[in-house]
Amino acid sequence: MDALKYRSWQVSWAFFATCMLLLTLQLVYGFIMGFAHMGFDGLHDWIPFNAARATHTNLLVVWLLAGFMGSAYYIIPDECERELWNIPLAWVQLASLVLVGVVAIIGFHMNWWEGRKFLEIPRPLDVLVVINVLVFLLNIGMTIFQGKRYTTTALTLLVGLVAAALLYLPGMITFDSQVYDSYFRWWVVHLWVEGVWELIMGAILSFLLIKLTGVDREIVEKWLYLIVGLTFLSGILGTGHHYYWIGTPEYWLVVGGVFSALEPLAFLGMALYTVTMARRGGRKHPNRIALYWAVGTGIMSFVGAGFLGFAHTLPQVNIWTHGTLVTAMHGHMAFWGAYGMLIFAMISYALPEMTGRKLYVGWLPEWAFWLANIGMVAMTGAFAVAGITQVYLERRVGMDFLAVQDAVAVHFFGLVLAALLFSLGVGMFIWHFSRYGVPGRDAPAAAVPVPAK
Repeated sequence: MDALKYRSWQVSWAFFATCMLLLTLQLVYGFIMGFAHMGFDGLHDWIPFNAARATHTNLLVVWLLAGFMGSAYYIIPDECERELWNIPLAWVQLASLVLVGVVAIIGFHMNWWEGRKFLEIPRPLDVLVVINVLVFLLNIGMTIFQGKRYTTTALTLLVGLVAAALLYLPGMITFDSQVYDSYFRWWVVHLWVEGVWELIMGAILSFLLIKLTGVDREIVEKWLYLIVGLTFLSGILGTGHHYYWIGTPEYWLVVGGVFSALEPLAFLGMALYTVTMARRGGRKHPNRIALYWAVGTGIMSFVGAGFLGFAHTLPQVNIWTHGTLVTAMHGHMAFWGAYGMLIFAMISYALPEMTGRKLYVGWLPEWAFWLANIGMVAMTGAFAVAGITQVYLERRVGMDFLAVQDAVAVHFFGLVLAALLFSLGVGMFIWHFSRYGVPGRDAPAAAVPVPAK
């Protein structure tokens, strides 16, 4: 029996490998910023803080997109029971995505950027990103269209990916007015991470739970409809919590406040959904590490994106916390819980299926899971303490911004320690991912040695 069910899974592995490489680079820039906050900014002449921050945040977006694309290239052939429509085209698309990432990083250090927060890449790269995503959608869409079956999971994933592509376009429009420019910029930044990306999240979770728990597909996909509907509704109108202080009409205070308050319900539903499906599943799947990551996605996304988001986006609170380290507290756990852990869950499930090797056996994958998540919880706590201190000193006491940064520098020592723990867990995961090499088409699964317990 071939270890690879579909040749296109090799493309999926390459996207996952790219995403792990970009994550590693993102962590490096995170440490550069952490030490700079502590006063150790020795690299400032080569990597100024603004360049490090832009690189750090944009690497986050690119490695998550690479993970989503790798997941799609794995899920769609499996759901549609056919090979990818055009495998060489997928390789070209991967190469162009890497090219965009490399040029963007160089550009950030050379000041070739637009200067718009989270959308810093220059216009020529914007065009390349659009072409890249269109090629990806063509490949995925044709695979589904020519597939042997149509599933709700596959179609939801496709809708989420198409919507993500469409919502990138408002970010390419620029205005002389700062108000208009910020208004439409949030159409990309917020409606991606708290809107259409959650469609992608729901579809990937649905696929994993069907495979790992043994719960009937019809039951899982009914939950998918409910959660995605609530998430998408609250995510769209919840965009208003970014509109408080940019000059938009006051009714956004009400709209943003009310629907931001509803967003945790969707994430709570996602958490209950994953835990309930895992507990009622009749199948005792041997790959419990993938199930850990999948269930952890539901729980941590509720805490980070739902609860911590709600804790500081209501108008009465956001008047003080907007643009402070409290936002970083929410953002780090939200991105990790909702999307980072999801990609780790997908890799943990897909890699043994691609290689035929029991990569979930042994202590290493469990330690990677627990160290990464304990480290992230500790990082969130450090950001919270630093952020609350910043809010009090800067916005209540009235201290100068730079004086406050000196005052909170001590908290970044704890943050860096927590980040080291998180990075150790992630590093163990990446080492476990890379140590077995590229999955080969002709490698018999039974002939591959299994790691010892």
